[in-house]
Amino acid sequence: MSAADTTTPAKVPPPRQAPPTPSPAVTEAPRARRTPGGTAVPWALLAPCLLILALVLGYPLVRLITLSFQKFGQSQLWGFQPAESVGFANFTDVLGDGEFWAVVVRTVVFTAGAVVFTMVIGMLIALLLQQVSGWVKTLINIALVASWGMPIIVATTVFKWLFDSDYGIFNALLSKLPGVDMIGHNWFAGGPQGLAVIMLLVVWGAVPFVVITLSAGLTQVPKELQEAARLDGAGAWGVFRYVTLPILKPIIVMLTTLSVIWDMGVFPQVFVMRNGHPEAEFQLLTTYSYDKAFVVNDYAQGSAIALLTVLLLLGVVAVYMRQMLKIGDVE
Repeated sequence: MSAADTTTPAKVPPPRQAPPTPSPAVTEAPRARRTPGGTAVPWALLAPCLLILALVLGYPLVRLITLSFQKFGQSQLWGFQPAESVGFANFTDVLGDGEFWAVVVRTVVFTAGAVVFTMVIGMLIALLLQQVSGWVKTLINIALVASWGMPIIVATTVFKWLFDSDYGIFNALLSKLPGVDMIGHNWFAGGPQGLAVIMLLVVWGAVPFVVITLSAGLTQVPKELQEAARLDGAGAWGVFRYVTLPILKPIIVMLTTLSVIWDMGVFPQVFVMRNGHPEAEFQLLTTYSYDKAFVVNDYAQGSAIALLTVLLLLGVVAVYMRQMLKIGDVE
Protein backbone atom coordinates (compact mmCIF):
# COMPACT_ATOMS: atom_id res chain seq x y z
CA MET A 1 0.00 0.00 0.00
CA SER A 2 1.45 3.36 -1.01
CA ALA A 3 1.61 6.53 1.02
CA ALA A 4 -0.89 8.10 -1.33
CA ASP A 5 -3.41 5.41 -0.46
CA THR A 6 -3.04 5.86 3.32
CA THR A 7 -3.31 9.67 3.28
CA THR A 8 -6.77 10.96 4.07
CA PRO A 9 -7.89 13.27 1.31
CA ALA A 10 -8.41 16.91 2.46
CA LYS A 11 -11.91 18.20 2.36
CA VAL A 12 -12.29 21.16 0.03
CA PRO A 13 -14.78 23.74 1.34
CA PRO A 14 -17.60 24.55 -0.99
CA PRO A 15 -17.19 27.84 -2.89
CA ARG A 16 -18.84 30.85 -1.32
CA GLN A 17 -21.78 32.23 -3.10
CA ALA A 18 -22.00 35.93 -3.67
CA PRO A 19 -24.57 37.59 -1.44
CA PRO A 20 -27.72 38.56 -3.19
CA THR A 21 -27.84 42.13 -4.40
CA PRO A 22 -30.16 44.03 -2.12
CA SER A 23 -32.97 45.94 -3.66
CA PRO A 24 -32.79 49.75 -3.74
CA ALA A 25 -35.44 49.91 -1.07
CA VAL A 26 -33.18 47.95 1.29
CA THR A 27 -29.97 49.89 0.55
CA GLU A 28 -31.53 53.20 1.41
CA ALA A 29 -30.64 54.23 4.94
CA PRO A 30 -33.64 54.58 7.13
CA ARG A 31 -34.55 58.20 7.54
CA ALA A 32 -34.73 59.60 10.99
CA ARG A 33 -38.26 60.24 11.96
CA ARG A 34 -38.95 63.72 13.17
CA THR A 35 -40.97 63.87 16.27
CA PRO A 36 -43.94 66.21 16.16
CA GLY A 37 -42.91 69.67 17.34
CA GLY A 38 -39.20 68.80 17.32
CA THR A 39 -38.27 72.08 15.66
CA ALA A 40 -40.39 74.15 18.00
CA VAL A 41 -38.97 72.70 21.21
CA PRO A 42 -35.52 74.40 20.99
CA TRP A 43 -37.15 77.74 20.19
CA ALA A 44 -39.53 77.31 23.09
CA LEU A 45 -36.61 76.67 25.43
CA LEU A 46 -34.69 79.66 24.05
CA ALA A 47 -37.70 81.98 24.16
CA PRO A 48 -37.18 83.24 27.76
CA CYS A 49 -33.51 84.01 27.08
CA LEU A 50 -34.32 85.75 23.78
CA LEU A 51 -37.07 87.75 25.45
CA ILE A 52 -34.74 88.95 28.21
CA LEU A 53 -32.07 89.88 25.65
CA ALA A 54 -34.63 91.79 23.61
CA LEU A 55 -35.83 93.71 26.65
CA VAL A 56 -32.38 94.41 28.11
CA LEU A 57 -30.40 95.01 24.90
CA GLY A 58 -32.98 95.59 22.18
CA TYR A 59 -34.43 98.94 23.22
CA PRO A 60 -31.11 100.52 24.30
CA LEU A 61 -29.48 99.48 21.03
CA VAL A 62 -32.35 100.86 18.94
CA ARG A 63 -32.31 104.07 20.97
CA LEU A 64 -28.54 104.35 20.58
CA ILE A 65 -28.79 104.03 16.79
CA THR A 66 -31.64 106.56 16.68
CA LEU A 67 -29.78 109.17 18.76
CA SER A 68 -26.62 108.83 16.68
CA PHE A 69 -28.52 110.15 13.63
CA GLN A 70 -30.18 113.06 15.45
CA LYS A 71 -29.34 116.40 16.98
CA PHE A 72 -30.03 115.68 20.63
CA GLY A 73 -28.74 117.84 23.44
CA GLN A 74 -30.00 119.24 26.71
CA SER A 75 -32.77 121.22 25.01
CA GLN A 76 -34.12 118.09 23.36
CA LEU A 77 -33.73 116.14 26.60
CA TRP A 78 -35.96 118.56 28.52
CA GLY A 79 -38.43 118.87 25.67
CA PHE A 80 -37.75 122.52 24.80
CA GLN A 81 -36.88 121.60 21.22
CA PRO A 82 -37.75 118.55 19.13
CA ALA A 83 -35.04 116.14 18.05
CA GLU A 84 -33.88 116.80 14.50
CA SER A 85 -32.55 114.24 12.09
CA VAL A 86 -29.07 115.19 10.86
CA GLY A 87 -28.15 112.08 8.91
CA PHE A 88 -24.46 111.17 9.17
CA ALA A 89 -23.39 114.58 10.49
CA ASN A 90 -22.54 113.21 13.94
CA PHE A 91 -20.35 110.48 12.46
CA THR A 92 -18.67 113.00 10.16
CA ASP A 93 -17.85 115.27 13.10
CA VAL A 94 -16.57 112.39 15.21
CA LEU A 95 -14.46 110.80 12.48
CA GLY A 96 -13.05 114.20 11.54
CA ASP A 97 -11.95 114.93 15.11
CA GLY A 98 -8.26 114.24 15.80
CA GLU A 99 -8.99 113.73 19.50
CA PHE A 100 -11.26 110.81 18.67
CA TRP A 101 -8.54 109.03 16.72
CA ALA A 102 -6.06 109.62 19.54
CA VAL A 103 -8.56 107.96 21.90
CA VAL A 104 -8.99 105.05 19.46
CA VAL A 105 -5.23 104.46 19.26
CA ARG A 106 -4.92 104.71 23.05
CA THR A 107 -7.76 102.23 23.51
CA VAL A 108 -6.28 99.74 21.03
CA VAL A 109 -2.82 99.92 22.66
CA PHE A 110 -4.33 99.60 26.13
CA THR A 111 -6.47 96.63 25.07
CA ALA A 112 -3.62 94.86 23.28
CA GLY A 113 -1.30 95.25 26.26
CA ALA A 114 -3.91 94.06 28.75
CA VAL A 115 -4.87 91.03 26.64
CA VAL A 116 -1.27 89.95 25.99
CA PHE A 117 -0.28 90.22 29.66
CA THR A 118 -3.48 88.48 30.76
CA MET A 119 -3.02 85.52 28.42
CA VAL A 120 0.72 85.11 29.07
CA ILE A 121 0.45 85.34 32.86
CA GLY A 122 -2.66 83.16 32.88
CA MET A 123 -0.98 80.47 30.78
CA LEU A 124 2.15 80.46 32.96
CA ILE A 125 0.13 80.12 36.16
CA ALA A 126 -2.06 77.39 34.63
CA LEU A 127 1.04 75.42 33.58
CA LEU A 128 2.61 75.82 37.01
CA LEU A 129 -0.56 74.56 38.67
CA GLN A 130 -0.09 71.26 36.85
CA GLN A 131 3.24 70.76 38.64
CA VAL A 132 2.16 71.32 42.26
CA SER A 133 0.43 69.06 44.72
CA GLY A 134 -3.31 68.87 45.13
CA TRP A 135 -3.65 70.93 48.29
CA VAL A 136 -1.44 73.72 46.92
CA LYS A 137 -3.55 73.80 43.76
CA THR A 138 -6.71 74.00 45.86
CA LEU A 139 -5.38 76.93 47.90
CA ILE A 140 -4.33 78.80 44.76
CA ASN A 141 -7.71 78.19 43.13
CA ILE A 142 -9.46 79.53 46.23
CA ALA A 143 -7.31 82.66 46.11
CA LEU A 144 -8.00 83.08 42.39
CA VAL A 145 -11.75 82.76 42.83
CA ALA A 146 -11.67 85.21 45.77
CA SER A 147 -9.79 87.82 43.74
CA TRP A 148 -12.02 87.22 40.72
CA GLY A 149 -15.16 87.69 42.82
CA MET A 150 -13.96 90.96 44.36
CA PRO A 151 -16.13 93.91 43.21
CA ILE A 152 -14.44 96.24 40.75
CA ILE A 153 -14.94 99.28 42.96
CA VAL A 154 -13.23 97.54 45.88
CA ALA A 155 -10.32 96.36 43.71
CA THR A 156 -9.91 99.86 42.25
CA THR A 157 -9.87 101.40 45.74
CA VAL A 158 -7.19 98.93 46.83
CA PHE A 159 -5.04 99.78 43.82
CA LYS A 160 -5.48 103.50 44.47
CA TRP A 161 -4.06 102.94 47.94
CA LEU A 162 -1.23 100.73 46.68
CA PHE A 163 -0.06 103.39 44.20
CA ASP A 164 -0.82 106.47 46.29
CA SER A 165 1.95 109.06 46.11
CA ASP A 166 1.99 109.71 49.87
CA TYR A 167 0.88 106.47 51.54
CA GLY A 168 1.25 103.91 48.77
CA ILE A 169 2.95 100.68 49.76
CA PHE A 170 4.25 100.13 46.22
CA ASN A 171 6.44 103.24 46.37
CA ALA A 172 7.69 102.20 49.81
CA LEU A 173 8.67 98.74 48.56
CA LEU A 174 10.46 100.12 45.50
CA SER A 175 12.34 102.60 47.66
CA LYS A 176 13.90 99.74 49.61
CA LEU A 177 15.84 98.74 46.50
CA PRO A 178 19.41 100.05 46.33
CA GLY A 179 19.59 103.42 44.60
CA VAL A 180 15.82 103.74 44.14
CA ASP A 181 13.88 106.60 45.72
CA MET A 182 10.16 106.49 44.85
CA ILE A 183 8.80 108.21 47.95
CA GLY A 184 6.22 110.77 46.86
CA HIS A 185 6.20 109.59 43.23
CA ASN A 186 2.85 110.30 41.54
CA TRP A 187 1.99 107.47 39.17
CA PHE A 188 -0.90 109.45 37.70
CA ALA A 189 1.03 112.56 36.79
CA GLY A 190 1.16 111.34 33.18
CA GLY A 191 -1.03 109.22 30.97
CA PRO A 192 1.36 106.32 30.17
CA GLN A 193 2.22 105.58 33.81
CA GLY A 194 -1.36 105.99 34.98
CA LEU A 195 -2.73 103.77 32.23
CA ALA A 196 -0.06 101.18 33.06
CA VAL A 197 -1.40 101.07 36.64
CA ILE A 198 -4.98 100.75 35.35
CA MET A 199 -3.83 98.02 32.96
CA LEU A 200 -2.28 96.17 35.88
CA LEU A 201 -5.62 96.42 37.68
CA VAL A 202 -7.48 95.05 34.65
CA VAL A 203 -4.99 92.18 34.24
CA TRP A 204 -5.21 91.35 37.95
CA GLY A 205 -8.99 91.02 37.67
CA ALA A 206 -8.93 89.02 34.44
CA VAL A 207 -6.15 86.50 35.16
CA PRO A 208 -8.19 84.24 37.52
CA PHE A 209 -10.81 83.45 34.86
CA VAL A 210 -8.09 82.70 32.31
CA VAL A 211 -6.17 80.47 34.74
CA ILE A 212 -9.23 78.47 35.76
CA THR A 213 -10.34 77.98 32.15
CA LEU A 214 -6.89 77.01 30.88
CA SER A 215 -6.40 74.65 33.83
CA ALA A 216 -9.59 72.87 32.86
CA GLY A 217 -8.35 72.64 29.27
CA LEU A 218 -4.96 71.28 30.32
CA THR A 219 -6.67 68.32 31.99
CA GLN A 220 -7.89 67.26 28.53
CA VAL A 221 -4.39 67.08 27.02
CA PRO A 222 -3.53 63.36 26.67
CA LYS A 223 -0.52 62.37 28.75
CA GLU A 224 0.36 59.75 26.14
CA LEU A 225 0.98 62.42 23.50
CA GLN A 226 3.21 64.40 25.83
CA GLU A 227 5.19 61.28 26.77
CA ALA A 228 5.55 60.30 23.12
CA ALA A 229 6.87 63.77 22.29
CA ARG A 230 9.44 63.52 25.09
CA LEU A 231 10.56 60.11 23.85
CA ASP A 232 11.04 61.64 20.41
CA GLY A 233 13.44 64.16 21.94
CA ALA A 234 11.17 67.16 22.40
CA GLY A 235 11.93 69.40 25.36
CA ALA A 236 9.45 71.28 27.54
CA TRP A 237 8.99 74.02 24.93
CA GLY A 238 8.57 71.48 22.14
CA VAL A 239 5.91 69.56 24.04
CA PHE A 240 4.06 72.79 24.77
CA ARG A 241 4.30 74.09 21.20
CA TYR A 242 3.48 70.94 19.25
CA VAL A 243 1.19 69.06 21.66
CA THR A 244 -0.37 71.30 24.31
CA LEU A 245 -0.85 74.49 22.31
CA PRO A 246 -2.75 72.94 19.35
CA ILE A 247 -5.16 71.19 21.72
CA LEU A 248 -5.75 74.40 23.68
CA LYS A 249 -6.14 76.56 20.56
CA PRO A 250 -9.98 76.74 20.64
CA ILE A 251 -9.90 77.76 24.32
CA ILE A 252 -7.15 80.32 23.69
CA VAL A 253 -9.07 81.86 20.79
CA MET A 254 -12.21 82.09 22.92
CA LEU A 255 -10.38 83.62 25.90
CA THR A 256 -8.51 86.10 23.71
CA THR A 257 -11.72 87.27 22.06
CA LEU A 258 -13.54 87.65 25.36
CA SER A 259 -10.56 89.52 26.82
CA VAL A 260 -10.52 91.94 23.89
CA ILE A 261 -14.24 92.63 24.30
CA TRP A 262 -13.96 93.09 28.06
CA ASP A 263 -10.81 95.23 27.96
CA MET A 264 -12.15 97.50 25.23
CA GLY A 265 -15.20 98.07 27.42
CA VAL A 266 -13.21 99.06 30.52
CA PHE A 267 -15.00 101.94 32.24
CA PRO A 268 -15.26 101.77 36.06
CA GLN A 269 -11.52 101.21 36.56
CA VAL A 270 -10.63 104.44 34.72
CA PHE A 271 -13.62 106.39 36.04
CA VAL A 272 -13.07 105.54 39.70
CA MET A 273 -9.26 105.72 39.55
CA ARG A 274 -9.50 109.30 38.27
CA ASN A 275 -12.24 110.29 40.75
CA GLY A 276 -14.95 110.54 38.12
CA HIS A 277 -13.08 113.05 35.94
CA PRO A 278 -10.57 111.27 33.64
CA GLU A 279 -8.07 113.66 32.10
CA ALA A 280 -7.54 113.79 28.35
CA GLU A 281 -4.53 111.45 28.46
CA PHE A 282 -6.58 108.87 30.37
CA GLN A 283 -9.57 108.83 28.03
CA LEU A 284 -10.59 105.52 26.44
CA LEU A 285 -13.51 105.01 24.08
CA THR A 286 -15.95 104.23 26.89
CA THR A 287 -15.04 107.21 29.06
CA TYR A 288 -14.77 109.48 26.01
CA SER A 289 -18.30 108.56 24.94
CA TYR A 290 -19.53 109.13 28.50
CA ASP A 291 -17.93 112.58 28.68
CA LYS A 292 -19.39 113.63 25.34
CA ALA A 293 -22.86 112.51 26.39
CA PHE A 294 -23.09 113.46 30.08
CA VAL A 295 -20.42 116.10 30.62
CA VAL A 296 -20.67 118.08 27.39
CA ASN A 297 -24.39 117.14 27.15
CA ASP A 298 -24.06 116.18 23.48
CA TYR A 299 -25.97 112.91 23.63
CA ALA A 300 -25.97 112.49 19.85
CA GLN A 301 -22.18 112.52 19.51
CA GLY A 302 -21.84 110.32 22.57
CA SER A 303 -24.20 107.82 20.94
CA ALA A 304 -22.24 107.99 17.67
CA ILE A 305 -18.99 107.20 19.51
CA ALA A 306 -20.66 104.34 21.38
CA LEU A 307 -22.05 102.95 18.11
CA LEU A 308 -18.61 103.09 16.49
CA THR A 309 -17.25 101.20 19.50
CA VAL A 310 -19.93 98.55 19.03
CA LEU A 311 -18.93 98.20 15.37
CA LEU A 312 -15.28 97.71 16.39
CA LEU A 313 -16.33 94.99 18.80
CA LEU A 314 -18.44 93.34 16.11
CA GLY A 315 -15.31 93.20 13.98
CA VAL A 316 -13.55 91.36 16.80
CA VAL A 317 -16.48 88.94 17.07
CA ALA A 318 -16.36 88.34 13.31
CA VAL A 319 -12.66 87.43 13.53
CA TYR A 320 -13.46 85.09 16.42
CA MET A 321 -16.22 83.34 14.48
CA ARG A 322 -13.94 82.93 11.47
CA GLN A 323 -11.21 81.37 13.59
CA MET A 324 -13.64 79.00 15.25
CA LEU A 325 -15.02 77.92 11.87
CA LYS A 326 -11.48 77.22 10.67
CA ILE A 327 -10.78 75.14 13.75
CA GLY A 328 -14.03 73.22 13.19
CA ASP A 329 -13.10 72.49 9.57
CA VAL A 330 -9.67 71.17 10.60
CA GLU A 331 -11.17 68.90 13.27
